[in-house]
Amino acid sequence: MTRYSSFIAVLMLGAGLAFQATADDKHHPQTGTTPAAATSAAALTEGEVRKIDKAAGKVTIKHGPMPKFDMPAMTMVYRVKDKAMLDQLKPGDKIKFDADGVGGEFTVLRLEKVK
Repeated sequence: MTRYSSFIAVLMLGAGLAFQATADDKHHPQTGTTPAAATSAAALTEGEVRKIDKAAGKVTIKHGPMPKFDMPAMTMVYRVKDKAMLDQLKPGDKIKFDADGVGGEFTVLRLEKVK
């Protein structure tokens, strides 16, 4: 093999390895995607209902950290996926919930009252 052929072979091997390393990047999901584990019961965030606005379909929740969004504990206003979800709640209720960004707003997709 000539020097030129050896150089081309090494260059192609290096490029192939670089592309392979980035092709299957499961450790960094794309923005807006939710890993399957994040939707499990273990991924629910604990919180306390502070205020309910049934007409607007919003609930104010004081919640713990949300690793899914790299968010610390805080109090936030969330939209709810279905206004009927608010019928079961009252201020002071302890809940577990799952939220996601829907239409540019954090929206509660699922919630459970904690007994």
